[in-house]
Amino acid sequence: MRFMKTVPLFLSLALPAFADTPMTAEEFDAYTQGRTILYSTDGVPTGAETYLRNRRVRWSFLQDDCQDGYWYPEGENICFVYDAVDGPQCWTFSLNAGRLRADFVGGGTPLLEVPVEHELICMGPDVGV
Repeated sequence: MRFMKTVPLFLSLALPAFADTPMTAEEFDAYTQGRTILYSTDGVPTGAETYLRNRRVRWSFLQDDCQDGYWYPEGENICFVYDAVDGPQCWTFSLNAGRLRADFVGGGTPLLEVPVEHELICMGPDVGV
């Protein structure tokens, strides 16, 4: 299952057309580590990711199973590899009006951080006791 096939091609988001300065891997890690970030497209929540130590992550489309993985820098991009997804998913991250903005490498509409105050809730059979 590929993430881009699972989610409709991102709807348009009312953001400025100019490109923000991409975050470095160090800036991205400092901003995200220990946080759960909810992402939206056009104001509609799309999914959430928890950023753990050692570049580990847990992603979930809303109301779906969680996918464990990790991220690594590749040039100006941050690439994610998930246990149940073939190949890396690469994004360019920047701050836009104090919120994280994620642009998928290869196109699509960006995702924008939505403030969230709770932990990621995983659905499915492998969530533990």
